[in-house]
Amino acid sequence: MADIRKRTGSKGTTYQVRYASPEAKSRYAYATFDTLKEARQFRESGEIIRAGRPAPAETRTVSEATDLWLRACEKEGLNGREPVTRYTLKNYEYRAEIIKAYAWPKELSHLTTPDVVAFRSWLLQGDYSRAVASKVLSTFHSVMKEMTVRGVISHNPAIGVSVRADSRYAAPVSIPSKREIAELLAAADRLAASSNKLTAKTWRRYRPMLYLAVDSGMRPQEYIAAARSALRDNGILVDRAVEGGGTEITVTKTPSGRRFVELSPATVSILREYIENHSVKNDHDLIFTTDNGGWLCRRNWQRRGFDAACEEAGLVVPVVVDGKPLVVDGEAVLQPKYRPYDLRHFYASMLIERKINLKKIQALMGHANIETTLNVYGHLLEDEKGETISAIGLLSEVSGISCGKSVARAG
Repeated sequence: MADIRKRTGSKGTTYQVRYASPEAKSRYAYATFDTLKEARQFRESGEIIRAGRPAPAETRTVSEATDLWLRACEKEGLNGREPVTRYTLKNYEYRAEIIKAYAWPKELSHLTTPDVVAFRSWLLQGDYSRAVASKVLSTFHSVMKEMTVRGVISHNPAIGVSVRADSRYAAPVSIPSKREIAELLAAADRLAASSNKLTAKTWRRYRPMLYLAVDSGMRPQEYIAAARSALRDNGILVDRAVEGGGTEITVTKTPSGRRFVELSPATVSILREYIENHSVKNDHDLIFTTDNGGWLCRRNWQRRGFDAACEEAGLVVPVVVDGKPLVVDGEAVLQPKYRPYDLRHFYASMLIERKINLKKIQALMGHANIETTLNVYGHLLEDEKGETISAIGLLSEVSGISCGKSVARAG
């Protein structure tokens, strides 16, 4: 309980408010005012509660606040969300080390916006790329926001201070043509029907995977983690992914990543045939597995699966070093023309060609916001307004595909 005491001295009459303060040795702190009205206002306004509440001992510095933020990310989750995955936490820890490496001139509660601007200058003038500087400053914003919510600081000095990183989509994305997709899938069909038993066995798994990737626009980490129970007669539910480090299966990174994607009947048929005749039973409900029932390695899929299909289809280009094709033993060194992620861009381009409306495209791609969709695919959009049409899968749009023909051997 705070009380007000009238004090008269050589400088006249003042009014002193005494209130509890755990920080003070006497367990009380004092505030002095010239008038009784000001003293009462202070006592009744709630200011004494804020003034008497010390910042937790472990969060007086930026370094300590950053550590508290990391613990919250790992154990509690921020803003009501689930705790982050181990892979995401490692990324956060890397950024946190950069934040803590800066020589902060003041304690946390005394930081001002100019102090944060100075930190931004340090990032941009140091050895970090602009993209890394942007991510580190974004993490610092999150730290400050969490400290504000927890009452450690009364205001967020980082508001309004940002780094605009160069867009990773500054150059148009690489999009395979319909003809190239048809050739890629035909190559998968041939590999799955190969007379080489090892090749045929490998491509019994990779063929349906490739068809699913083309027909759904799923991210590689999503279709690698695709669940048997998620497959429907007309499509597939996307609700989980292998995290970036490949150590575990988690929910999609954002709620918007959870979505239902309609598939072509041929793709559903290929997936069903694979599940029923070749898929390994496993504890994770996976469609695609290793021989011992674990999930596939994304790099192995690209190297042994996707890249091999590109080579079989002739979708290769010369390796260029210093502006010149690389030649070894008189022959140009070739590399796959596309990456697995480019199948996702093909899917989006097909949606745009079919004039699916932009919000539907955003939902089907699993983008958290419409800006991402526009940044990546805005150059493909026409000015006219397209109407949403019924989705029945995209492979029917690609001519020359041997859709749905089984490559299973008799007997």
